Amino acid sequence: MTRPLLDAARDRTGRRLASLAQACRRALPRLTVPKASFAVPLAMTIALISTPPAQSETTRIQRVISPGRIEAWLVHDTTLPLVAMEFAFVGGAAQDPAERPGVASLTSSLLDEGAGDLDSRSFQDKLAEKAIELRFDAGRDTLNGSLRTLSENLDSALELTRLAVTSPRFDPEAVERIRQAQLAMLRRRSTDPSSLASLGWSARAFPNHPYGRPVDGTLESVPMITRDDLVAYAGRVMARDNLKIAVVGDITPEALGPALDKLFGALPAKAQLAPVPDVEPQGLGSVEVKDLNVPQASIIFGGIGLKRNDPDFIPAFVLNHMLGGSAFSSRLFKEVREKRGLAYSVYSHLAPLDHAGLILGGTATKNDRAAESIGLIREEYLKLLKDGPSEDELADAKSYLIGSFALRFDSSAKVAAQLLQIQIDNLGIDYIDRRNELVGAVGVEDIRRVAKRLSADPALLFSVVGRPTGLAPNGG
Repeated sequence: MTRPLLDAARDRTGRRLASLAQACRRALPRLTVPKASFAVPLAMTIALISTPPAQSETTRIQRVISPGRIEAWLVHDTTLPLVAMEFAFVGGAAQDPAERPGVASLTSSLLDEGAGDLDSRSFQDKLAEKAIELRFDAGRDTLNGSLRTLSENLDSALELTRLAVTSPRFDPEAVERIRQAQLAMLRRRSTDPSSLASLGWSARAFPNHPYGRPVDGTLESVPMITRDDLVAYAGRVMARDNLKIAVVGDITPEALGPALDKLFGALPAKAQLAPVPDVEPQGLGSVEVKDLNVPQASIIFGGIGLKRNDPDFIPAFVLNHMLGGSAFSSRLFKEVREKRGLAYSVYSHLAPLDHAGLILGGTATKNDRAAESIGLIREEYLKLLKDGPSEDELADAKSYLIGSFALRFDSSAKVAAQLLQIQIDNLGIDYIDRRNELVGAVGVEDIRRVAKRLSADPALLFSVVGRPTGLAPNGG
């Protein structure tokens, strides 16, 4: 089933990674570099660990190019006998046929359900026999793979991954079994207010666009998906030119290069992706209400944000932290929870999709307080855009964002996931070294500039599921 992109960062070998995590937290503050050292070396120091002389040299991000010209970013580390690999094919659910959403999700769920000469049971037995973790999932813009293995089992893990990626079977029994599991999940979501609010927001914001369709499909579309649809999707999307790879652990660059060709060399050279147009959310300024007999109203809200490649993304990232990015110090948290007790949690975040820049958020509150909560969220967003933050508020936001950055790298899984996302976002191999300085350089004028841009169309679309007092179903 579809899992969030960063779900792969939940490494089941966490206990064995405790020593690596501790060393990472000690070393990562060294990532911030002076402004004068912005030159981009081919391999940037990530300083994950300080290793004894008998082990590897200081761990670095290295760009590895295979003999077949397949590229991966590698953090070579021998502290623990583990290898973590994250990879992604750009395309995702946005490449689903318009009339059959859910193809990418079903495809991803079936890649490890039999491949090559191994049927589903045999394939899964091989994984279990050597404690290999291999997972796939689909998001809106990417189809992702995640591999975890002990280095002593690396050859077996790479071979099973190769089979899953290049020779998936899509056997009828497996297709029907996974289809039924996906339908069961969709039936559960059909009564979950939070899921319904999120789906409702996307459908209203992006009518007649791939982003408006459910990643996991619908109860109507999933039964229509055929094996031919799955084979066609894999053939179009899984190719070498739209592939990003990150590897962390006990494998050398010399060993990784040939392994990349073995893993992915049989894939088509070029993906056959359908064009996806850039889009802005529709329905801004409105409140969409779906009736559901629950005591709390679930609320998803969002509006126009910035794409990840926008020069003002980092200032917008800092601005959002002050709005709703912090669990305890954001304006939304203070106004909605602390002062009025309307909700246990309220949040916002930037959601830079490949073809749309968004600011999104959510909360849940009693039905008779939903309208008040919506009004407060609108008010605080407009106030921040109009008046901007105080110097102290800005300084506190930057301090938190800089200080918490190291927590994204406290396991091999998280490191691999971050390196993969940096590649997908095309931020450069030196981004980890530059990131904290970029945040630290944001000033009041930068916030005012990005606030002015967002103020050009600051209206928010709200999707509410429940029985909110004073808000009629289907709008209001």
